[in-house]
Amino acid sequence: MTEHGGDANPKTDRPFAGKTAVVTGGGTGLGLAVSTRLGALGANVVCASRDLAHHSELIDRGVRLGFAVMSVPMDVSDPKSVRSGFAAAAERFGAVDVLVNNAAGNFIRPSMALAPKGFARVIDIALNGVFYCSREAGLLMRERGGAIVNISAPYASTGKPGVVHSACAKAGVEAMTRTLAAEWAPNRIRVNAVSPGPFVSQGAADRLWPSEDMVREVRSQIPLGRFGTAEEVADLVVWLAGPQASWITGAVWVADGGWSLAAPFLGAEAVKVLRRRDDA
Repeated sequence: MTEHGGDANPKTDRPFAGKTAVVTGGGTGLGLAVSTRLGALGANVVCASRDLAHHSELIDRGVRLGFAVMSVPMDVSDPKSVRSGFAAAAERFGAVDVLVNNAAGNFIRPSMALAPKGFARVIDIALNGVFYCSREAGLLMRERGGAIVNISAPYASTGKPGVVHSACAKAGVEAMTRTLAAEWAPNRIRVNAVSPGPFVSQGAADRLWPSEDMVREVRSQIPLGRFGTAEEVADLVVWLAGPQASWITGAVWVADGGWSLAAPFLGAEAVKVLRRRDDA
């Protein structure tokens, strides 16, 4: 594990000044956007993932924007690796105040073609890993409180053909979010989730909509007519982790441009409904 940049300089207008946030998968995609936003608002950021090479852009941003970045190797599916990473973060910064469970695995595969090992691997990362990280964070937060934000997906509640592994994992994450929120509230630990729809991210694009035809098809399903951005989702994640959301726990916030809503009854271009007439 390596450290980069100086400690954040606390300012009263930065709500995370003096706080430490662990972001799993924090060096790429949504994780990078969340880590950057937390750092810009004063947090010391612990970036945790298996490949430290993915942390280079965040390290550069920490240097430019003046927030501390600690780069930690962590396989969220391995409890020993998780325990070691959180212990290192607590030793360096003295506490963990925020956890964002962002690390995940996903790809499109029809259920009958999905190997059991593939299903189990996604469950290990996207469900078991959320529990392992939440448990370690909870043990560190139980004396002083804290905030955990999990990343879910709209199909956790609706289902979606081709992603049975991820849908099952995310449904479990939402159940875990509510359960831990109720259980840990006496310790002043808030637990919420954000359920983002399609947003612009290189990793997601490569796995979920790798062709322009697929991009157009997905976009046509979004009532607001566009993909979101990682920064738009990150703003919601960071808000839920911060003091302005101090009375919110056990909630799952959907941010998907209306993607999970029912399709239009007559199509988006319909301007009026003609009543059927009886000519008899």
